[in-house]
Amino acid sequence: MDNPILALHQVSKVYYGEDVETHAISNIDLEIQQGDYLAIMGPSGSGKSTLLSILGLLDDITSGSYRIQGVETTSLDADTQAELRNLHIGFVFQSFNLLEGLTVFDNVALPLHYREPVLTKQALQCRVLSALKQVEMSHRAQHKPNQLSGGQQQRIAIARALAGEPSILLVDEPTGNLDSKNGDAVMALLGKLNEQGTTICMVTHDNRYAGYAKQQIQLLDGVLVSKNTANQTLAVSEAG
Repeated sequence: MDNPILALHQVSKVYYGEDVETHAISNIDLEIQQGDYLAIMGPSGSGKSTLLSILGLLDDITSGSYRIQGVETTSLDADTQAELRNLHIGFVFQSFNLLEGLTVFDNVALPLHYREPVLTKQALQCRVLSALKQVEMSHRAQHKPNQLSGGQQQRIAIARALAGEPSILLVDEPTGNLDSKNGDAVMALLGKLNEQGTTICMVTHDNRYAGYAKQQIQLLDGVLVSKNTANQTLAVSEAG
């Protein structure tokens, strides 16, 4: 098997308060390969968001090993971690975080000005239009966010992440602010992107939407309690 894009080995995260320690996740082992579509599931407080933040290099680990494309991240300084994050990871959050004063095109282009300032105007335009085409929103390039539905705004947020050509999309509750119709449409889009080769790791509390993914893992009280790959469920505690 190819080297994984992301690999966690015995990763734990502890938050230290004045008189209490909170073990957010404990001894997580996880690999995400090119082309995977993984859903992270679990009840509120199970550690889903903490795990996604760690995968996105938005939070440090307390112990264990975390590699991105074979690079051990735990020994890197903040600037080098940021470079690695910008190079390999695209984020899609529950909140769309679009700037109302900018067009759709400029919202998608904005991160590229900071991440890849050497891009020519032509190359940037090509990146943005390609990303909008992937999410079927090319016809909305000159519209403002307030002219779009919630589902369309989420598509633009996905395009913004895709424009950076990341190794993986980290997606946090992508349907959380959408009605069921728009939620279904966004999930269908993510499935299509994965079929076209995009690697996706998604946090969701919705079992139905988790079914769109090829693989699922279940967290409970910060512990990975089950993995489901190709319709085979493995109880981690039983598997050793």
